[in-house]
Amino acid sequence: MKKALIVWGGWDGHQPKEVAEIFRGQLVEEGFDVEVSDTLEAFADGEKLKGLALIVPVWTMGRISQEWVNNVSAAVQSGVGLAGCHGGMCDSFRENTDWQFMTGGQWIAHPGNDGTEHTIEIKAGSSPLVDGIEDFTVSTEQYYLHVDPANEVLATTRFPVAPGPHTTNKAVDMPVVWTKRWGHGRVYYNSLGHQANIMEIPVVKELMRRGFNWCAEGKALAPAGESAQAYTGMQDNQL
Repeated sequence: MKKALIVWGGWDGHQPKEVAEIFRGQLVEEGFDVEVSDTLEAFADGEKLKGLALIVPVWTMGRISQEWVNNVSAAVQSGVGLAGCHGGMCDSFRENTDWQFMTGGQWIAHPGNDGTEHTIEIKAGSSPLVDGIEDFTVSTEQYYLHVDPANEVLATTRFPVAPGPHTTNKAVDMPVVWTKRWGHGRVYYNSLGHQANIMEIPVVKELMRRGFNWCAEGKALAPAGESAQAYTGMQDNQL
């Protein structure tokens, strides 16, 4: 049975416990053996992490030891999948650029705050992960992120919608859903998910379900006995 680890905590405003429970239910339905932890110490055992098929962080804002980031990074490099949403994955540890390099982006703003109505535009044909999914509208935070140009973008949202100093620039399509590789591992991110009710929206839930499975499948496809080129982080990556 595929093993998954969900680690939740950090800022309570994102309802990490409730979101983690939604994800746990999805993964159980997909046949995963799921462990749920509310402490970052779950990342302390690097060898245990390498035995997983999937790691799901649900942790907004906080600080983490470099050793634990290195453990997650090494596990993903070996083929373990990494999948998450919103601030729970791409606003987890603002001081740690290694985490941001691995996940593919970092939140910086949500003009208009919660309740901003905006459209999610699916990049048709970009990936089977979005086959059959149509554009949809949500009323929630519209995430503006700094993103890795290596990401494969599967969905975007158009800025600006809400007023602000950014509106004097040209309109831009901001990535909402993306995938990337980290060594032999697969990484999946969806910027939606401000609170648990957003993750219960059927199309959002389906996007996450597909992302979880896609990331976990990478473990079996990683070349046996072949290690990805090791990356142990930058010495100056934190304050």
